[in-house]
Amino acid sequence: MAFDRRVFLGSAAGSLATLSVGAYAHGKDPAPVVVPKGGFDTLFLTWQRDPTTTMTIQWVDADLATLPAVSYALAGKDQWTPAPALRKTNYPMTDLRVYRTELTGLTPGTEYQFKIEGLPEPRRFRTMPAKATNAFHFVSGGDCGVNDHVVKNNIIAAKQDPMFTLIGGDLAYDNGRDANTALAFARNYSVHMIDTKGRMVPLVTCIGNHEVNGGYNKPREAAPSYFALHDGLFPEKSYATLDFGDYLSLVLLDTGHVAQIGGEQTDWLDKALADRVGNPNLICVNHAPAYPSYRPSDGILGSGFENRKFWVPLFEKHNIDVVLEHHDHTFKRTHPMKDGHVDKNGIVYLGDGSWGKIRAPLAPEKRPYLVTATENYHLTLHRLEGEQRFHMAIDENGKVIDVCMTTKKPRGKSVG
Repeated sequence: MAFDRRVFLGSAAGSLATLSVGAYAHGKDPAPVVVPKGGFDTLFLTWQRDPTTTMTIQWVDADLATLPAVSYALAGKDQWTPAPALRKTNYPMTDLRVYRTELTGLTPGTEYQFKIEGLPEPRRFRTMPAKATNAFHFVSGGDCGVNDHVVKNNIIAAKQDPMFTLIGGDLAYDNGRDANTALAFARNYSVHMIDTKGRMVPLVTCIGNHEVNGGYNKPREAAPSYFALHDGLFPEKSYATLDFGDYLSLVLLDTGHVAQIGGEQTDWLDKALADRVGNPNLICVNHAPAYPSYRPSDGILGSGFENRKFWVPLFEKHNIDVVLEHHDHTFKRTHPMKDGHVDKNGIVYLGDGSWGKIRAPLAPEKRPYLVTATENYHLTLHRLEGEQRFHMAIDENGKVIDVCMTTKKPRGKSVG
């Protein structure tokens, strides 16, 4: 099968000409801007349940005495249905509030519009298809922040018309202490993550160390901004699954930030993977990598030694398709790995989190599990097409820096 890069790349480069990045050449974030009260500049979409039939609308605003009306309709139609009542919760360390409503019973693979009282124009989105009968695609990355490189990658990502964005931790770098920085990330996402058809791109996340005051082994309360905005998918635990019909499952993990890697989370992971044995696409997402491209691979938090001890054997036992990992601020791709060795029947680990942060990685000869590792701000575009999955790494200027393909794995038995 021929692989056509034009399928992935929109006309992104031309949209970037006016952006300046000189002040943040190494991903340093500017001082956060205090968010004005009122308005919808933090509006974004996400999911709490099956993305084929639901959509969650949320934003941060002043403490409104009267909740605005929200309604939705099929795109291009004028028959509006009232949305479920808004839920209003506190946004920590401020006098702002989070407003959220979940639309349910939607038709899969369908475009909708919604309006909020006070929002100047309706916004649009699409539900995921009921079945993966055709190719579908999404973008992923991690370690963002609020600098100009993040904006450039947001624009590049939106130009690919992704069905959703998956950020594997360290969204804003608020460190559990700065609510304004977390909102600055949401604002950048809200403004720029609109695809070429004018549709909002839903956001899926998992937790990283820079969501947490203290980084590792802290209580849930140490990540107040993260859970205020993303607790729809993580109402009690800091790890979860998100199932897209019967064709894709994302397993979103916590690499020791709020939940321990071993013990309860590992037991949960084993069952979650076993329960999805028949799913044709099974992808695990975590922040700190099992196979780091920059950090020491043993002895310190975030170096992946616990991932390799507790989780990698389960990834291999259940033959998952790919692991998306982050934290090291590089681009990396591993060889297929099994039992700690390169193996054609193993699992590819992709990352390593440089949407808005960057470092020079170790050379592959120093880490034999690496196929490639480079110093690039990047995102990855994933296209799932029948038995094949294409993974294309794209830098902030729209240049393709790597392409690989993984194929559907058998489930429920070991692969020799």
